[in-house]
Amino acid sequence: MSGHSKWSTIKHKKGAQDAKRGQLFTKLSREIMVAARSGDPNPDMNFRLRLAVDNAKSQNMPKENIERAIEKGSGNPNSSDQLYEIIYEGYGPGGVGLLINVLTDNKNRSAAAVRSCITRIGGNLASNGSVSWNFENKGMISIVTDQEETEILALKIMDIGADDIEINENLIDITVNYQEFSSVKNTVEKIPDLKIEKAEIIQVPNSSIELNDTESNKMLKLLSDLEELDDVTKVFSNADFTEESIKKFTESI
Repeated sequence: MSGHSKWSTIKHKKGAQDAKRGQLFTKLSREIMVAARSGDPNPDMNFRLRLAVDNAKSQNMPKENIERAIEKGSGNPNSSDQLYEIIYEGYGPGGVGLLINVLTDNKNRSAAAVRSCITRIGGNLASNGSVSWNFENKGMISIVTDQEETEILALKIMDIGADDIEINENLIDITVNYQEFSSVKNTVEKIPDLKIEKAEIIQVPNSSIELNDTESNKMLKLLSDLEELDDVTKVFSNADFTEESIKKFTESI
């Protein structure tokens, strides 16, 4: 299982705790606002907005909250709700590369918070391009299904055009070519009795760094701390975690 899929599985298991923190709807609203501002305010005409709205619905975000976020995003681009999209690059334990996606109304606050998280474990921020060269955009669709049907469903999806499929208990992560993301998602949605937990654009590393238990534990803690920051929306790395560290970290949440 790839490093991103391992972290995706952990996030699935800690989703209930995330929701209780009260940050979830704020982050979802920001993504909807920026997506609406980047194109058509109609989700049927704006794939990024459709992804943001679908993910908000899957997290039980109220309809009125979604509509309010779209309205804010499609309004005056110079309003007080201006948000900046930033990708910070850095290095963590074991020399692992990090891409930290941020949506913020205060660049200085975000930079300070991200830098503090990384330097606390001995890592550092890096210049633009020093990490991102090793990553490429992909689409990921995460599906929750009956465990008995998981392998059968995975075979069906592979025929649709998935680049890679990884199964962990009742969670299926489908990675697809970025250019085919929309069409594959549309096809998957038509499969009966299937729940898409999340569909998102991700950054997948072309090469990974294998970590030992100590490095894996530090890296998992760093990923968790970064994603708990108010302005951070996604974090990607080229870490390859040990199974023991994954087990311990999952049991601790």
